[in-house]
Amino acid sequence: MAKSSADDAELRRACQLAVEGTKHKVVLCIRTVKTHGTWGKSAKVRQMAKPRVLVLCTKAKGQRTKAFLRVLKYSTGGVLEPAKLYKLKHLSKMEVVTNDPSGCTFTLGFDNLRSQSVAPSQWTMRNTDDRNRFLLCILNICKDVLGRLPKVVGIDVVEMALWAKENTPAVSAQSNQHGDASIASSVTESELKVYVEKELVSQAEEEDIEALLGTYIMGVGEAEAFSERLKRELQALEAANVHAILESEPLIDEVLHGLESATNSLEDMNEWLAMFNVKLRHMREDIESIETRNNKLEMQNVNNRSLIEELDKLLQQLSIPSEYSACLTGDSFDEAQMQQNIEACEWLTTAMRGLEVPNIDPTYAKMRGVKEKRGELQIIKSTFVGKASEYMRNYFATFVDFMLNDKNYFSQRGQLKRPDHADLRFKCRTYARLLKHLKILDKNCLGPLRKAYCSSLNLLLRKEAREFANELRAGVKTSKTPSVWLEVFTGSGQNVNPADTATVSEAYAKMLTIFIPLLVDESLFFAHFMCFEVPSAVDGNKTTHNDEDDDGIASGKVAVDLAALNESLQDLLDGIQEDFGSVVDWAYKIDPLCCISMHGTTERYLSGQKADAAGYVRVLLDDLEARISFQFGRFVDDACHQIERNERNARQTGVLPYIPRFAALATRMEQFVAGQSRDLVDQAYTKFVSIMFVTLEKNAQADPKYADIFLIENYAAFQNSLYDLANVVPTLAKFYHQASEAYEQACTRHISVIIYYQFERLFQFARKIEDLILNNVAPEEIPFQVGLSKADLRKTLKSSLSGVDKSIAAMYKKLQKNLTSEELLPSLWDKCKKDFLDKYETFVQLVAKIYPAESVPSVGELRDLLASM
Repeated sequence: MAKSSADDAELRRACQLAVEGTKHKVVLCIRTVKTHGTWGKSAKVRQMAKPRVLVLCTKAKGQRTKAFLRVLKYSTGGVLEPAKLYKLKHLSKMEVVTNDPSGCTFTLGFDNLRSQSVAPSQWTMRNTDDRNRFLLCILNICKDVLGRLPKVVGIDVVEMALWAKENTPAVSAQSNQHGDASIASSVTESELKVYVEKELVSQAEEEDIEALLGTYIMGVGEAEAFSERLKRELQALEAANVHAILESEPLIDEVLHGLESATNSLEDMNEWLAMFNVKLRHMREDIESIETRNNKLEMQNVNNRSLIEELDKLLQQLSIPSEYSACLTGDSFDEAQMQQNIEACEWLTTAMRGLEVPNIDPTYAKMRGVKEKRGELQIIKSTFVGKASEYMRNYFATFVDFMLNDKNYFSQRGQLKRPDHADLRFKCRTYARLLKHLKILDKNCLGPLRKAYCSSLNLLLRKEAREFANELRAGVKTSKTPSVWLEVFTGSGQNVNPADTATVSEAYAKMLTIFIPLLVDESLFFAHFMCFEVPSAVDGNKTTHNDEDDDGIASGKVAVDLAALNESLQDLLDGIQEDFGSVVDWAYKIDPLCCISMHGTTERYLSGQKADAAGYVRVLLDDLEARISFQFGRFVDDACHQIERNERNARQTGVLPYIPRFAALATRMEQFVAGQSRDLVDQAYTKFVSIMFVTLEKNAQADPKYADIFLIENYAAFQNSLYDLANVVPTLAKFYHQASEAYEQACTRHISVIIYYQFERLFQFARKIEDLILNNVAPEEIPFQVGLSKADLRKTLKSSLSGVDKSIAAMYKKLQKNLTSEELLPSLWDKCKKDFLDKYETFVQLVAKIYPAESVPSVGELRDLLASM
């Protein structure tokens, strides 16, 4: 026989988890199938069968024990979950469906179901053993816990007792004190068979049944035959009982007479009870009516009290305190009254928000009184904002005018004054919270205020920068005769005092050191004071406004429209770049090379600026850097124009003057290079040297006869003058190597011309032989060519090498003749001897190959001859 699902430990644990939290203890759980249809001949369910799990549970409540039947169903994930719950105390009937031939289908009838017209669910077990085990467990629980048994239909109780006997090897003899313990002992988890703690009949009844069964030993072997036999005997007994009843007719008549008398008495009693019931019903209706009226009055009283409380709250919310009304409608915005004004603004903001729909009931918002009060507050807000804005605009203009008229705030003759805005910021911080509340009340009111503040402070900053720049220029003492760098390459310019350049550069750096931090601080202060929500506000203002507290500038990292802020900062700082530019122009006139150091100083400040609240200061520095680059570009362009003018002069000889002067200029420029100004100087080097080399080549082409000598001397001078700088400046190193290559090419061309001039016939003979070899003429055929015979070779050797010492001396004199730089002669002569020996060695190899019988002076002889000269 297959293992019963009631013995499945996994199923039991799953059921316990499903009822966890209900304090129910699982006694028995078994798988079944739920149907609502009827069984036909085909033994198939007409409707869809649903798998379910029936669970018998108990729950201890004090000294009492309650029994329940739970129906569990499978969820989508295959997990058991509760479906229905029945109390076994309402179980009235257990009926086995007779239409099911297998006898495994039964129904459970409960007397508390709402609709008795709906057929109860049918439960189908896998086999009769599961059915008997489940029904027997129900009977045991009902007997032990409830003290009664439900009606059993369609199954013989005796047959069930016999099944229990056959499937119960041992019966527990212990009598448990608690009902749930005895129930749990009837079905044990570790056993595969059914255990019954107590029998359906008593011990005496069991002995009588055994004696009865002993008289029918022949029929006990077959349970069905024995059951049929018992049914027939029961019918006989019932018939005998009916016969006995019929024989007792007199007794029945007496009983009927007594019943009739009792019925009459009951009818009389019923009439009396009906009459009293009518009276009681009328009294109950009157009492209910009185209670209803009383409840309505009490409810009305409660509602009236709540309404009065709500109206009091609303009136309190709509009323304007007298102290706040005086501040909001008055004209006093002095520092002494600022705290009262701020408190009034806070109250007005809270009151207006309190009348908005999210903060007030929508029903109240539609009331006329609320609407009128909201309009009144709007008028008060507009009036207060207008008066406060007008006061602040006048306040800014008045205080800045006071500072403009006080000379102690500005630089004076002989005294540079660092701008100090501490008093202005202290005054402004007094009104910082007021501006914050004005923004909350009307964000559009800050636009005119910002313009007024920028306009007033711009006048102050412009005057401070102008006076500081004027005094800075007046305090710098320079040479009376300025440098004329535009004619530096023509020799008309005068030398510049390096001290003047350093002093001018320091003056420019001092201007930036004083005013750039000032402008950054003013930009940050403006952004916070005028309630711009600037990212990294606290960090950006930490070094300057350590004494600010919560009453000052709001901080936080909030997204902000930097375009609007930069537009206001442009109004605040507009025109101040002209004062910086005047210092740049002044420094340029004294020494254009100051632009290099000024460019580096500007770039250093520029790299330290971020795109935050002071981002417009970066724009000013960009413009200033562009102006410096433009001025330095003018200087470079003018200098290049002076170089190009050499092209239109008369024939040039020797080293051009701009080459050594460029070296001096580059040495001075390197003294001012710092940081990013390296790129500016390298660009100037590139432009200078490119123009110099182009002009040098054009001047050389003016006299082709002496072009190579001209190029040799100038490229050599370029290398000699820039040797030290080329080792440390990569850009000049590149041009140094370019000049070296051009020098080598010019030397090669010039020396070749000198060698061929003295030994033209000798090397032309060698060139003819090389041409024939290139044309694939066999070496043994070359002596038979016209002009290349052995006789021709001897004539060539005689004419070229006789008096070779004189020819070499002539080469030296010709090399020396047109050379103006005597220091170049030794190196050129060494190169000339080397090239001559290389060419002669090639000639000797050709002769040895083509004319093996002919003898020519060896290379060693000529090398010794050249060494002795």
